[in-house]
Amino acid sequence: MIYTNLNYWRTGKMRVKENLLTESIPFPKKELFLHVICVEYLDKYQLKLTFNNGIEGIVDLEQELYGEIFEPLKDKSLFQKVYVNSRTIEWPNGADFAPEFLFEIALNKQPVSMVGDPVGYANKM
Repeated sequence: MIYTNLNYWRTGKMRVKENLLTESIPFPKKELFLHVICVEYLDKYQLKLTFNNGIEGIVDLEQELYGEIFEPLKDKSLFQKVYVNSRTIEWPNGADFAPEFLFEIALNKQPVSMVGDPVGYANKM
């Protein structure tokens, strides 16, 4: 997936190109960087995330829990203690993921919806 922002300053939208199809994803004009603004634990290692561009998506992090900082998160009681810090999700042990990485996973899983979009972003894909 390729993210380009050539028209960002003019339109406030980032372009996403995938398999020769192009979708326009809104990006807040006042926000230059992507942030996670809400997290909800679903099941196992799945989280429902809301980003500051209005996209909601589900991420499954089971395959990402390796290495010294992430191994403890295989304990589901710790994994469920996820919270949003100033820009992304974090756990009490200090583990976190870049919001851009989470956004890419969420897009690959098909966004659930676009907050505030009466038509529904998921219906456009």
